[in-house]
Amino acid sequence: MVRDINSEEALKLDIPLFVDLRAESEFTEATIPGAVNLPIFNDDERTQVGTTYHQDGPAKARWLALQIVSPKLPELAKQIDYWSRQKAVVLFCWRGGMRSRAISMICDLVGIPAYRLTGGYKAYRKMVRNYLWEQQLDREVIVLHGLTGVGKTEVIEILANHGLAAINLEALASNRGSVFGGIGLPPGPNQKMFESYLAHILWHQARFPYIVVECESRRIGRNTLPTPFIEGMRTGSHILLYDSLENRVQRLIGEYTYQGSPDLDSLSRAITSLKNRLGGEKTTELINYLYQGDLVQVTRELLVNYYDPLYHYPHGPSKEYDLCVSTQDIMAAANRIEDYLNHRYNQ
Repeated sequence: MVRDINSEEALKLDIPLFVDLRAESEFTEATIPGAVNLPIFNDDERTQVGTTYHQDGPAKARWLALQIVSPKLPELAKQIDYWSRQKAVVLFCWRGGMRSRAISMICDLVGIPAYRLTGGYKAYRKMVRNYLWEQQLDREVIVLHGLTGVGKTEVIEILANHGLAAINLEALASNRGSVFGGIGLPPGPNQKMFESYLAHILWHQARFPYIVVECESRRIGRNTLPTPFIEGMRTGSHILLYDSLENRVQRLIGEYTYQGSPDLDSLSRAITSLKNRLGGEKTTELINYLYQGDLVQVTRELLVNYYDPLYHYPHGPSKEYDLCVSTQDIMAAANRIEDYLNHRYNQ
């Protein structure tokens, strides 16, 4: 009832459920997106078995593992059986070794249908790395450019909601890509999980000949974009978004206050980190505006004195881009880009 399956085959299953049999810390560090954790050993038990293996040899380690796991088997099997009635269960451990083999044998004995991932998480991870780092990107990248606050992320989200191929890279990294990038956001994923999220979206959108992203540097927060992806951005199609300074100011204030009052202390620390660029007097002035509640003045000053000179994007249409779109009406801008994509790719 349990069949071996490789990572590529597993991802093509209808409604797969990846069941990670590794310990909690292994699962927390990195896993297959959407996987659930059903650890055979908890972290302490895994350490005990590992220590016994190195000190007393593999035979004693196996006996200790059996002693630890045996009382858990009925509940483990019951949980897998429950999941198997709803989805295609794919069992995996680190490298397709003892943990997944043992649970597969139990599933076979009691007639639970499931798959076992050949090579485990290690093989899956190798597939992700090869796809993202060793191969040329298999579609054209449509890059949205524009000054800070023109609404690039909003446009990408609208396009994605319309069913087009668009990736919010900053959402994947949980970072807006600047010194203010992580404020108000949860901690970002580690590099392994970031790459897995990116690969899964690309695989899911493989039917499209393009992917729309915002122009980013190689690093977004704590994460690094793969070299072929960066090269695809460089050689792709380029769209400029533009809007008035006042609209950009209001858009940014909304972005940082949509969940309530802004985190003034975090904003103050971010402004202070720009002291070498802004100068001590301007930095103090902005922090005073901040604590006085004048977010409009703070935002306007940061755009005019820091962000706009940093990025050097045009404030209006430019012949250097394949398409230029005003975002004064953000929905109209997204629709204009959607029309452009449909015409360009005859969809």
